[in-house]
Amino acid sequence: MYTLTPPSLSFNLSIRRTSQIGAIRTVGSRLATPIRAGSMEPGSNNGLTTSVGKATNIRWHECPIGKLERQKLLQQKGCVIWITGLSGSGKSTLACALSRELHNRGHLTYVLDGDNLRHGLNRDLSFNAEDRTENIRRVGEVANLFADAGVICIASLISPYRRERDACRSLLPESSFIEVFMDFPLEICEARDPKGLYKRARAGKIKGFTGVDDPYEPPLNCEITIQLKDGLCPCPKSMAEQVISYLQNNGFLQV
Repeated sequence: MYTLTPPSLSFNLSIRRTSQIGAIRTVGSRLATPIRAGSMEPGSNNGLTTSVGKATNIRWHECPIGKLERQKLLQQKGCVIWITGLSGSGKSTLACALSRELHNRGHLTYVLDGDNLRHGLNRDLSFNAEDRTENIRRVGEVANLFADAGVICIASLISPYRRERDACRSLLPESSFIEVFMDFPLEICEARDPKGLYKRARAGKIKGFTGVDDPYEPPLNCEITIQLKDGLCPCPKSMAEQVISYLQNNGFLQV
């Protein structure tokens, strides 16, 4: 049996004001419907807990140290750099080059690589449509936490569908989600084929492979596009510098 410590007077007053207003509160960008403590039913009176999705009887706990304090400590602004494109387009190459260049300049980053995450966090997910959606959702939530911590989070995933990418964007303030499109022709990506996946997909050994028998929806309004220059693929350092230039010009590398 748990023993609950009585809340402070100030907390009681705060809760009382909230219940009198009967407001629907938001948690991050999600709508949280107040419910009575210990109840599964919606209600605006005496609401100490909320319901978010399938989770019930939960409450958001605010901490005295927030995103602004963490950003001041790190001398940078937390954000998510979401690198999207076909397999073989150079997403992971750019992510690692960008992380290295920013690290050398004294900035804290973390790379969320799609394949790496499937070794742990997303190891229970397949590549069918439903699981791919859940894969992107989880990565978006984790990336959002890193950005809230003041870290420059670099997410590298094919993420073929606009709807899923837009859902991740909606988790953050608009300017904090930086979509980078690796805009290279399919024939170049297939010629690289670093993991031999295109060859296996063409042979029918992999079903639902993006670019072969499953579509890729290019971004319509991404912040950065990486393309061929004079018919050649830019080197990793050049691609990283393009992204860093955007970060500098938009104030992410200082507070």
